[in-house]
Amino acid sequence: MPDKITILLAEAPYTIPAGTSLYALREQINPQADVLVYNGAPAQQDVTLGDGDSVVLIERGVTPPKETLEALMAARHTPGVHRRLKQSVVGIAGVGGLGTAVAVALARIGVGKLILVDFDVVEPSNLNRQQFFVDQIGQPKVAAMQANLARINPYVQVETHNLRLTPENIPEIYGEVDVLVEAFDAADQKAMLMTCVVSHMPQTPLVMATGLAGHMPSNTVVTRKQGKNVVLVGDLTTAAAPGTGLMAPRVGVAAHHQANAALRILLGEDPVG
Repeated sequence: MPDKITILLAEAPYTIPAGTSLYALREQINPQADVLVYNGAPAQQDVTLGDGDSVVLIERGVTPPKETLEALMAARHTPGVHRRLKQSVVGIAGVGGLGTAVAVALARIGVGKLILVDFDVVEPSNLNRQQFFVDQIGQPKVAAMQANLARINPYVQVETHNLRLTPENIPEIYGEVDVLVEAFDAADQKAMLMTCVVSHMPQTPLVMATGLAGHMPSNTVVTRKQGKNVVLVGDLTTAAAPGTGLMAPRVGVAAHHQANAALRILLGEDPVG
């Protein structure tokens, strides 16, 4: 029997004496840990650890150190993918139903920096589809979203601008982004953003959305190319109208199409396939 074994402690190799128990490891590493995840499930009792076992020690209510959280995330994404995402910058124009869902998805996968722009405040009617909470009503959307993202992944850098986007400030605000996601409601705002990006930021990939209202089938929302650096998500026709409102499920489908298109672009892949 070997004297030493190697386990994965928070996804990093860690050598311990053979015969070490889970509880003994906790006492050695973090006696305050009150949730012990053993091979992917919460441990109900002490066990003797074996070579290759996976252990995560969690202190309930305490944010893990940056290195620990990133190691756990990288294990799900693979280290190479996580490394590229961590170095990426994504801009989101509009922090409503689309923009908040895109921001949450990208923060969860560890995109290094998000630039959020919106001039609006959280209203009660927003709560049917936007990633805000009741106690955030009346707050600027960008500030409320920044707070929510910090609870999801505190190590993602979030830059916010509480203002209305114009052709004059778009290149300045989004000049460093690797991908820009359009998340406006109004058609004239969408057209303004696309015209500005195509004219002044032609090398910046732009992911847009249109046609996502109501409760039509999910499969009618598709991702397609609209020119060299423009990706368009939606069914292209179903706009919000009386009897056809903007609802969380279908808006969420479109937003995650947008987030996945941005992810594929960041990884150097064709966003459409």
